[in-house]
Amino acid sequence: MEVRFASGELELVGHLAVPSGGRRSRPPGLVLCHGFPSIAGAGAAVMSTLPALADRLAASHGWAAMAYAARGCRPSAGEFSLGGWLADVTSAVAAFRAEVELAGVWLAGFGRGGALAICAAAADPTIRGVIAFAPPADFDDWASQPRRLLEFARRASVVHDPNFPRNFDQWSAELRSIRTVGCAEAMHPRPLMVIHGLADVDVPVFDARVVADAHSSAELRIIAGASTICASIPGRSRSCSAGSTASGTSTSRACPADPGLSRLCPCRRPVAPSSTPAPRPTSRAS
Repeated sequence: MEVRFASGELELVGHLAVPSGGRRSRPPGLVLCHGFPSIAGAGAAVMSTLPALADRLAASHGWAAMAYAARGCRPSAGEFSLGGWLADVTSAVAAFRAEVELAGVWLAGFGRGGALAICAAAADPTIRGVIAFAPPADFDDWASQPRRLLEFARRASVVHDPNFPRNFDQWSAELRSIRTVGCAEAMHPRPLMVIHGLADVDVPVFDARVVADAHSSAELRIIAGASTICASIPGRSRSCSAGSTASGTSTSRACPADPGLSRLCPCRRPVAPSSTPAPRPTSRAS
């Protein structure tokens, strides 16, 4: 079912799925955080695959699940900013708790949404755990060329107002101040699972190792032969690509504190290559 909730002065739109026991049955709850669109014009479809995933989690696993479109991604209001997207995760969690009596809240995020899920959990000790698919270790690649990012954000249809941002320096400063590595360290000892494709060309697999190491007890799963892992890429069904777990780079056990996290990856279909990728420099800043 569709839900609408406030994030600051903006109205965001989401999808809520509740298991058969209903809203008062105290199910575990999962908030699904989409990634940044990777192709032009895709902002309006960025969470297109997530409602089906939410429904599947509710029907098959007994979780309540909520997906939402972050600011700038229509039909939600507003314009993209990294700090705004982080605030939207927090607002989505609050709205979820207001809608359903939950036993606890976990977060799952894809790409940049996975990074922000980790940072939202670091700031909110009531978040029980996070599963992050291909999270970047930082946003320094964006911060090194913020005007190029803004140009792409307009083409991707997550920035619509030609006069936005009113304060470019403040908008771009958020790209440096939000750092997944520090957030992963801060959310320890709550469980974190990081899943990454060994062939991912957007976020280097090195980032997954850095994020997991910063947490110190994260479960790291590197999928050999996979590119963009379980990403919500608009306009196509970007589930996991077929591949085996790389020997020596991941574990086969469930997250010991929260084994339910291990069931959440719907790895089924191969990934097709995308076109017009979002900007990323050829080398990462240290």
